[in-house]
Amino acid sequence: MEGNKQLGFLDRYLTLWIFLAMLVGIGLSVLLPGFPALVNKLSIGTTSIPIAIGLIVMMYPPLAKVNYQELPLVFADVKLLVLSLVQNWIVGPLLMFGLAWVFLGAEPAYFTGLMLIGVARCIAMVLVWNDLAGGNRQYVAALVAFNSLFQILFYSLFVWIFVSVLPPLVGLDLGEVKVDPIEVLQSVGLYLGLPFLAGWLSRLVLVKTRGLAWFETSYLPRISPITLVALLFTIVVMFSLKGNLILALPLDVLKIALPLTCYFVIMFTAAFWLSQRAGTDYSRATSLAFTAAGNNFELGIAIAIAVFGLNSPQAFATVIGPLIEVPVLILLVRVAKRWRY
Repeated sequence: MEGNKQLGFLDRYLTLWIFLAMLVGIGLSVLLPGFPALVNKLSIGTTSIPIAIGLIVMMYPPLAKVNYQELPLVFADVKLLVLSLVQNWIVGPLLMFGLAWVFLGAEPAYFTGLMLIGVARCIAMVLVWNDLAGGNRQYVAALVAFNSLFQILFYSLFVWIFVSVLPPLVGLDLGEVKVDPIEVLQSVGLYLGLPFLAGWLSRLVLVKTRGLAWFETSYLPRISPITLVALLFTIVVMFSLKGNLILALPLDVLKIALPLTCYFVIMFTAAFWLSQRAGTDYSRATSLAFTAAGNNFELGIAIAIAVFGLNSPQAFATVIGPLIEVPVLILLVRVAKRWRY
């Protein structure tokens, strides 16, 4: 594969759409003061019904794209499997922890929001970055399948470790910010487990009844835009609830953007170099690098809203994730092509 595929119209301007969604949300809060109260009424306990639906729908398309039958590709090469595990589930979370500590150690809520992203491995956009850079399509699909299952099983444990256990050990005081692993586990079951089940069942049933070619060339392209629409809907509602506050926090966006940018660049560079040193060909090195660098910001947003609420600074921090990840990873696609060997 030469990696000359171009981003679709929606993906190419994703950063712009996110900015516009933020502006629309802020505009709603300013022009329609009663709108936030209306949104808050559509809740059961602390769960916003429209937001819950939006987040679940947002996760469905990427999970429907995953072909779990390709998992043996990951397990076939033990050295690469170990390398991927170390990069994704040890180096990545530790790096995000260190960067969040340095840049946001005095901002406990933002620190927590960053860690919710940092321990969630990418399962959606990595497929796009990999294709653009000429990575191994089968191998990255297998990595995505593996990380999807791993997240369902261990995401809540990782959140508990990196938000509740490690900070006090290194003298980091998060104050009243505490995370209940059971609450996170329940949220993972709802926002990742439910769409995972729907994605797996739809692939199983539709491939059997309509065929693999129809599923991949007709069905998946039709549902793909749903993720973006649901993400933008979530952002509009979130920003509508705290429009006036957000207008007063432009520097906070920069605070969150700095560690995120450092994270993406360091993870991609280190993963690509280590994969190359391990004797991996370019296509698989690229797949490993983008899998390591990207994060599942959809899951981070969902958990932040479920655990801390729509109005929380934790949720605000997670929304900055896609705003920064998209332009940085597009740049890294160009870097990967320059490093082709």
